[in-house]
Amino acid sequence: MRPVTGPGRRGVLGGLLALAAPVRAARRTDWHPLAADVRAEMAWAWDQYRARAWGKDEIKPVSGGSSTFPLKGQHLGLTLIEALDTLWVMGLDDRFADGVAWVRDHADFALDGEVSVFETSIRLVGGLLSAHHACGDPMLLARARDLADRLLPAFATPTGMPYRFVNLLTGAVRDPATNPAEVGTFLPEWGTLSRLTGDPRYHDAAMKAVRACYARRSRLDLLAVKIDCRTGEWLDRRATIGSYADSFYEYLWDGWQLYGDRECKAMFDTCIAAILRHQRDRRDGRLWFADVDFETGAILNTRQDELASFFGGLLAQGGHARDGIAYTDSWAAVQARYGVLPEEWDYAAAAPTQLGNALRPELADAAFTLWLLDRDERWRHLAADHFRAMRRWHRAAYGYTDLADVTTKRQADHCPGYWWSEQMKYYWLIFSDTPRFDYRRNYLSTEGNVLLGLVR
Repeated sequence: MRPVTGPGRRGVLGGLLALAAPVRAARRTDWHPLAADVRAEMAWAWDQYRARAWGKDEIKPVSGGSSTFPLKGQHLGLTLIEALDTLWVMGLDDRFADGVAWVRDHADFALDGEVSVFETSIRLVGGLLSAHHACGDPMLLARARDLADRLLPAFATPTGMPYRFVNLLTGAVRDPATNPAEVGTFLPEWGTLSRLTGDPRYHDAAMKAVRACYARRSRLDLLAVKIDCRTGEWLDRRATIGSYADSFYEYLWDGWQLYGDRECKAMFDTCIAAILRHQRDRRDGRLWFADVDFETGAILNTRQDELASFFGGLLAQGGHARDGIAYTDSWAAVQARYGVLPEEWDYAAAAPTQLGNALRPELADAAFTLWLLDRDERWRHLAADHFRAMRRWHRAAYGYTDLADVTTKRQADHCPGYWWSEQMKYYWLIFSDTPRFDYRRNYLSTEGNVLLGLVR
């Protein structure tokens, strides 16, 4: 594994981006009052969680109950662990210390039940590592290592690509029908774990899985959405930038930015060039990315997963600023129409095909990434619109909740763990100019966990 070098995930490609998109006349705004609002909402939501669901995985913000994830029927402290580095970077130090104390006294991963290897890694292993980055407590690193060790049996396949599920106590594995995202979204967390512990197994397992999936790309250099981890046989033909694939491409770039890994950069460049060549689709002046047959390039559908709205920021990071800005603008137009993005959008029909919103952070993620690159004030305004819409429609009696329908703004009753790690952090960082974060050299994972750039 190579040492950490370079500017980090959202580093200093500003010169290139500025050439591609000259900064518009800025609407000068003092953003610190909005940052204070974000911090106050985080503190209020945490206190609701502390009072009603302490140590539980997820709070139900409408009813005040709780739910488990990712281990059915047993709690792992998901929300608490995901929130830790957000609390720290916001300066909510007493709340952060309270959370770390819970992990020390109560976190136990030796439980007889199966978890998603992918979700557990990005959320819990990543959350523990980012909390360790914030405060340096070796207990947090030890907990992250213990959990990763319990996930490692999933990687013992002929290809090196992991099974989707593993039992945390027994190591029993299940479901070989996996996808690029669940194969290739480990390297930053597991590489960081190898760097901190001196044990190369974590980095090597993650990198072997990435190589195995990439090696099976089609002659068009596209990846499909389902693959057998035992044989490497593709089980589907659809290529997408959305769910089941999105973070595979993100983590190729991250391997380059976080470790200076040229192999990751070469794989990223090849995959993104293929996506731009075969999936780029303009309709009514807007840029979208169609789902296509991974071997022929034929368009299969024009539905866009909301999760893909992060992709504009990734494109800009990788040197495709015009396309990245255009794609983000396409999603911003949908947000302007509904206030909150629907889970799925058919760009040919100009209509939502899934009406809910699972309290998603991806457009705020793209805005933050683009702002770090060019400091254009429009990205702060886009993030401000995202935050204000969330506060208006997602706020419930005991926290922030999903929406069942973005057209009526009818609330559901669920706050996902990523809300604590992602958009609240993006909002804070883009508005606050906090001295606790290095805005020039940093790394945030796909789950928003800060693995590089916290300033103690």
